Amino acid sequence: MGVEKMSVSFDLELGEAIRASASSTHQSVSSWLAEAARDRLRLEALGQAVASWEQEFGPLTDAEIAHADRVLQQQTKRRSGAA
Repeated sequence: MGVEKMSVSFDLELGEAIRASASSTHQSVSSWLAEAARDRLRLEALGQAVASWEQEFGPLTDAEIAHADRVLQQQTKRRSGAA
């Protein structure tokens, strides 16, 4: 897998917050930003999948959304080790 170098700019406070978060998780800023970008792309893909689903089957119900929230909360707890 290749690597692409990019030059990015952030406002000062955001840059400091990124560096602090990366440091607290023992990651390089590059690794932290790559992970954040992957997360953003996954969220965009999820949004597109939900939009396609709703176009075909209609809007998600409140019960379906509540169920999804519960599942996501459980997964978040597992990933953070708070299960």
